[in-house]
Amino acid sequence: MMIEKYPFIFSDERRYRLSRHISFWAFWWIFQGFLYSFVAVRSGYSYQLRLLSSTVESLIYLVPHIFLSYSLVYFVIPKYLLKQKYLATVAWVVVLFLVTSAMAAFLSLTIIEWVREQIMGSDYISNIRRSGIGLSIYLGLLAGLRGGITIGGIAAAIKLMKHWYVKEQRNLILQKENMEAQLEVLKAQIHPHFLFNTLNNIYSHTRNSSPVASKMLMELSDMLRYILYEGNRRQVALSKELKMITDYIELEKLRYGNKLEVTIDLPTNSNRYSIAPLLLLPFVENCFKHGASHMLEHPWVSLHISINDHILHMKLLNGKMQTDKTHSTGIGLKNVQERLRLLYPGKHELQIMNEPDVFIINLKAELQVLSPATVAVLPEESTVLHA
Repeated sequence: MMIEKYPFIFSDERRYRLSRHISFWAFWWIFQGFLYSFVAVRSGYSYQLRLLSSTVESLIYLVPHIFLSYSLVYFVIPKYLLKQKYLATVAWVVVLFLVTSAMAAFLSLTIIEWVREQIMGSDYISNIRRSGIGLSIYLGLLAGLRGGITIGGIAAAIKLMKHWYVKEQRNLILQKENMEAQLEVLKAQIHPHFLFNTLNNIYSHTRNSSPVASKMLMELSDMLRYILYEGNRRQVALSKELKMITDYIELEKLRYGNKLEVTIDLPTNSNRYSIAPLLLLPFVENCFKHGASHMLEHPWVSLHISINDHILHMKLLNGKMQTDKTHSTGIGLKNVQERLRLLYPGKHELQIMNEPDVFIINLKAELQVLSPATVAVLPEESTVLHA
């Protein structure tokens, strides 16, 4: 990356930017002071006096030059030129040139005349004044505008070249990342295909000899398919997310056998809405991982989900050991809280209550409504389940 290779030129760190700007203006000050030391009207004086005078004047003229350059670089170019507002760009450039020349003329008639008098002597100023105030104003305008246009053009050119170069480098990086992503997609298409074929083979072998194991494999296969193919989408049908939850709970029920008491109440209109994938599952998984699995007797989980006015209401409870104080600190809950903050800003409410013998989660989230065409191609809705 060019920023790492040439930080002085491309880095936005304060120390590099400050050094870059100081170097730029120091070079322009010295160059302009040296250049104007050869002005013909000063030829009657020694070169040392001419160089000293032009160097000090160049330093003073930096004020309008800096004003023009930074106005172009940080105002006109980003706000108008790069947004293709060309008429506004031209208008602002003309206005800034006029303001810069006025500033230069003012400095020439005030500070710079005093500086010249101190360095070159009163005779030099008298000679200039005998030529008339108009000439003084003209020379001031010319000096400020000529130098301003030159350095303003250089600064604008550097800004545009850096902008286009950085943009081109970013495009090259994006192209490289896109190619790598395509390769990853190809790999991902191969690996799941092998995985599901293997699961299907195991399912076929256990279907008759072990019905429970074959059922678990089928539900596991559905869950993996949902995670792999739906998990990367921005939104999925709420019915798919609820199907994922029920499959997960069915697997847990098989693991616990008759020891586990589960109550599930799901909505019948879930096909009408969409939700961020894998948003609700971490809450249910947390119930079993930190709740039911730690209870020696009568583990239980209660899940109630309803939808009112496009708002999802989820109430999830699970029993827990009274001595368990770390139930709400799992990384899964922290991750899902962060996802809710990013995906549903201002559109959700989450309450987590860690009571002595019960863990409670209350969630409200605003759902997106699916179009009728999308609903029509979805599978049949699940009925309300009570287990």
